[in-house]
Amino acid sequence: MAETPETNLKSPARTDAGVSMPDVEAWFVREVLPLEASLTHFLQNSYRKTNEISDLRQDVYAQVIEAAQKRLPDRAKPFLFTIARHLLINRIRRDRVVSIESVADPDELGVAIDAPGPDRTVIARDELRRLQTAIDKLPPRCRETILLGRIEGLTGREIAERMGINETTVSHYIADGMRALADFLYGTPADPGEHA
Repeated sequence: MAETPETNLKSPARTDAGVSMPDVEAWFVREVLPLEASLTHFLQNSYRKTNEISDLRQDVYAQVIEAAQKRLPDRAKPFLFTIARHLLINRIRRDRVVSIESVADPDELGVAIDAPGPDRTVIARDELRRLQTAIDKLPPRCRETILLGRIEGLTGREIAERMGINETTVSHYIADGMRALADFLYGTPADPGEHA
C-alpha cells in the first residue's frame, strides 16, 4: 500500500486503469456474488453443455473483474448479464465450428454426404425387386451359377467344383444367365428362362 502525502494514510493499490483491486474485490463480493444463483440459472437455460456451466461462470467472473478494474459499473446486474450473454454467444459460435484437423474420422461428424434421398431409396428397392424376380425366373442350374459367381464371388473353377460340372459349362451358364437378366431388366420384357 502506498502512503498519500496529505494524510499519511495508506491508500489501496491502484490498477493500471485506475480502480484499486481491493475496491474491485469489495464491489464484486457486495454486488456480483449475490447474483450467482441468477447467473447460474441463466447459463443453464441458455447453454446446452451443462457440464461446462461452472467453467463458463468462472469465465464470466474473470471478465467482470477485468472490466471492473477499468471502471466500476453503476449497476452490477445488467453489467454481469451483458458479459455472460456475450460469452455465451462466443462459446456457441466456437462450438459450431469443427476444425477438420480435430476430427480423425469424418464419419464421426454424422454428416451424410452421399446418402441417397428417399426417392433414390425407393427406386433402388424397386430395382432390387425386379432383379430378384428375374433371378427367380432363371433355370435352377443357371440361377445357382449366377448366385455363386456374381453374388458370392466364387471363381469359375470353384463353381465347377461345387456344382460338379466343368468350367466351360459354368461359363455358358453365367453368360446365358447374365444375358437373360439384362434382357429382362433393360430390354424388352422376356422370360429369362428362354435364353438358357
